Amino acid sequence: MLNCPVGLIRFYCFVILGVLALPTLSYATVVRMVTAVGVVDIRLYETSAPLTVDNFLRYANRGDYNSTFFHRSLPGFILQGGGYGMDVETNVLTTVRTLPPVINEFSLDHSNLRGTIAMAKLNDEPNSATSQWFFNLTDNSANLDYQNAGFTVFAEVMGRGMEVVDALMELPIADAGDSLSTLPLYRFPEPGEPVTSDHLVMISNLAVLPTIEVSDSDRLFNYLEELYPEYISPANAVSATVGGYYYRYYPGTNSYVATRDSTVYYLGPASDNGLLSLGDLSHMYNQAVAAGY
Repeated sequence: MLNCPVGLIRFYCFVILGVLALPTLSYATVVRMVTAVGVVDIRLYETSAPLTVDNFLRYANRGDYNSTFFHRSLPGFILQGGGYGMDVETNVLTTVRTLPPVINEFSLDHSNLRGTIAMAKLNDEPNSATSQWFFNLTDNSANLDYQNAGFTVFAEVMGRGMEVVDALMELPIADAGDSLSTLPLYRFPEPGEPVTSDHLVMISNLAVLPTIEVSDSDRLFNYLEELYPEYISPANAVSATVGGYYYRYYPGTNSYVATRDSTVYYLGPASDNGLLSLGDLSHMYNQAVAAGY
């Protein structure tokens, strides 16, 4: 076993353990959810759950998820939304106008693991999912993969988005009755004050981002951002290509990470602003995939 020292040398040591193929480019639809606490980018599983993704996008493209709120919070289990809204002008409670139910597409290829998003549905009715969905806050595969014919996982949180979701999970919960009995609140109303959009955990906007390339390199970049924020931050930088390099620039640390010809590179203050080859990366790529990137 290779023992790696701390700091940039550890970073260098860790990433040279294998061989990374050239980026295998594919396309993925990504939606951006703007919440009361922060932004969450979500990658959709169009190939493995096409009917479910299409169903979700129909709601999103109609604007149905704008001005909705998270209505069910079960810390350590799930955080659910997609069913109820609040008119921010009149503070009138609304419900999402549902489309016909979508056929269940659960597959063990995409289990209900932490950081995934799955469709909510009625008890003992596998094909009853409409507009509501939930974040898996932990590994729920032993339960939700086998209950009610499996809950269809159709997306995953990207980058550091789970930090926002975890912050939402920590918010206080109120019992507003019926389907709002575990209602998370951004802040509690004063005694006698009605609940308004200022109190609820609102989703102000949910929209599809321009199509982006999702490559092996991007998965690796996301993983490195999680491991080494002191060198490459903020996370979720936009990838680009120039001069044969596929790269991300991190304004917070004034640094770059790039791949070219099966090699990963770093450029920034930690390398005296010189281009530093970190070697080939198949081993770390496999680790990134295993970690859910």
